[in-house]
Amino acid sequence: MKNPGTAVNLVGGVFILAAALTAQTPSYKLLHYPALPELKLPHIESFTLPNGMQLYLLENHELPLVRGVALVRTGNLFDPPEKVGLATITGEVLRTGGTKSKTGDQLDEQLENLAASVETNIGESYGTASFSALKENTDEVLGVFKEVLTHPEFRQEKIDLSKDQIRSGISRRNDDPGGIAAREFASLLYGKDTPYGWNIEYATVDRIQRADLIDFYDRYFFPANIMLAATGDFSAPELRAKLEKLFADWTVRKPKVPPFPPVRKEAEPGVFLVTKTDVTQTTFRLGHLGSTLDDKDYPALQVMADILGSGFQSRLMQTVRTKLGYAYEISANWGANFDHPGLFEIGGSTKSANTVDAIKVSEQELEKMRTSEVTPDELETAKQAVMNSFVFNFDTPVKTLNRLLLYKYFDYPDDFLFRYQKAVAAVTRADVLRVAKERVNPKVLTVLAVGNPKDFGKPLSALGMPVKELDISIPEPKKETSQASAETLAAGKLLLQKVQEASGGAGKLAAIKDVSQHQQMQVAPTGGGLKADQWNRWIAPGTFRQDAKYPFGNVAVYFNGKSGWIVTPQGGGDLPPAQQKQVEGELFRLYIPLLLSDRNPDRKVNLAGDGVLEISDSSGNSVRITIDPKTGLPAKEEYQTLQSQGPPTATTQEFTAFHTVNGVQLPAKIAILQNGKPFAEVTVADAAINAGLKPEELSKKP
Repeated sequence: MKNPGTAVNLVGGVFILAAALTAQTPSYKLLHYPALPELKLPHIESFTLPNGMQLYLLENHELPLVRGVALVRTGNLFDPPEKVGLATITGEVLRTGGTKSKTGDQLDEQLENLAASVETNIGESYGTASFSALKENTDEVLGVFKEVLTHPEFRQEKIDLSKDQIRSGISRRNDDPGGIAAREFASLLYGKDTPYGWNIEYATVDRIQRADLIDFYDRYFFPANIMLAATGDFSAPELRAKLEKLFADWTVRKPKVPPFPPVRKEAEPGVFLVTKTDVTQTTFRLGHLGSTLDDKDYPALQVMADILGSGFQSRLMQTVRTKLGYAYEISANWGANFDHPGLFEIGGSTKSANTVDAIKVSEQELEKMRTSEVTPDELETAKQAVMNSFVFNFDTPVKTLNRLLLYKYFDYPDDFLFRYQKAVAAVTRADVLRVAKERVNPKVLTVLAVGNPKDFGKPLSALGMPVKELDISIPEPKKETSQASAETLAAGKLLLQKVQEASGGAGKLAAIKDVSQHQQMQVAPTGGGLKADQWNRWIAPGTFRQDAKYPFGNVAVYFNGKSGWIVTPQGGGDLPPAQQKQVEGELFRLYIPLLLSDRNPDRKVNLAGDGVLEISDSSGNSVRITIDPKTGLPAKEEYQTLQSQGPPTATTQEFTAFHTVNGVQLPAKIAILQNGKPFAEVTVADAAINAGLKPEELSKKP
């Protein structure tokens, strides 16, 4: 160590000469990358079949594989407003529902044995049906592909499964702050009342029936509305002949599909808050509508957004995160779509206390982009990054063909790729400044924060605009009720009065002031197989308590019609809103007050069919009661059960036995089904009427 300036450092248990290390290790700034190779598009054979289907074939003999995709001019933008989710379910069940000759499960087995796949999907502005096969299995897989595309069966059980999965997704959509921010920001900019900004809800899913899927398919799936592309180890003339023969009998013709709906004008600016109290950080978005891919300024806007907030060297990352430490993550993007504007957005997450500061500094960095030119290094780095990311759309024959197919689908010129490349290469510092001034508009920024405002270091109003709080609660599905008329309402009350007489008489029922029951419940194996004892006590008109003994411990729930509490093995507290809604539903369906619904002015009793009563109230509760024609007593009840987590459940209670208590007929055995499957068996071990229950007795916590 003759050099006195050389330092010796201990790193990971090893002494390293710092000077030597510095001298031997070049700076990353000295790294140079070769220029991107010139993009050359392969020759693609194109044809139009006699039935109107367009074919695009690209030979590629590197691997013994054949792949293809059909683009269908459809999308969830065509969903009816009252049935949002229809296109999504159609696109899924088109494949899972199988064909006329085979179920979806049978197709799965056949394709797995061939190491092949056939998949379908419908997105925002196009549907797809794709296939992948080994060369030697091409004919068989094409046969499956054709059957799926032309003769789908839409089996009911697969529709039900798809709807259940969507309901489950709806129930969890407010769990992730990032998901909330992305969804609500898009809805604010596009408009919740437009196809670009609306959400799938329980009610819209519930309205979708098999006939709707068939109608949707029939409208959009016809040869002239489809572009089919294939690439792989084949001879283009031979594959063309096969496809022409394969689809020769599919000659369906339909009117031309209408254009997709336009995007509304720029959203009103504002500051919006989604209160989420179970988080310690804030997720935020700010921005406005972006542009389309063919916008002449799009290349410069992409470069601008890259400099502003793409990667660790971006301005937002260096300032908001690295220098000030306000954000855990932050980025910017100028979004563009083929046929409608994307979103320009700055987004990130920060400690709750830094929420306002992080947003303000982001706005300041955005304003700097509009006041002075970027540096030459920033410009060159961003242009390379933009082009490097773009060429990945063309790094394989499959991706190249798919991208070019999208250009055809959205009526982009054949040389759009090369125009775009030249435009990016030509972007100057002056261009970036110009588009930042002309296309970024701070006056119309929409700002959204998802977090706990109690923990914000400063109120959101410090951003200079009124704050509007968004309600992201998931709308409960309102069960569709039967059409009511003066005749059906009168008939409904008459039938209910006959049930009252069969139950012991309206007078005896009205004289009941309290009911106590001890029930033993056996849950089906599919529901966990547990056993439980329950003690239910009710005092008219609306005080209820349930004490339950489960294998894992005891649970007590109390509700007085306005508020209540719950005690579990983990502790106790006020009744959460979700559980309170459940208890309110149980109170609505309590047997004695339900039979006296004709005396409750808030309830409507309607005849919904031969021997079927439908009872509903102004809060949206509803139940259908089927009457046993032999006994005059209820045979079953059907209703929706709200869950504390997860989608509502279609529930049926079948009354299989009755017993007499103080001259009143009460259910003694009940079979409970959920979504049509056995869930539990309930046996009433003991019951008492007018035992003198006191409200203060029920309100005592265990």
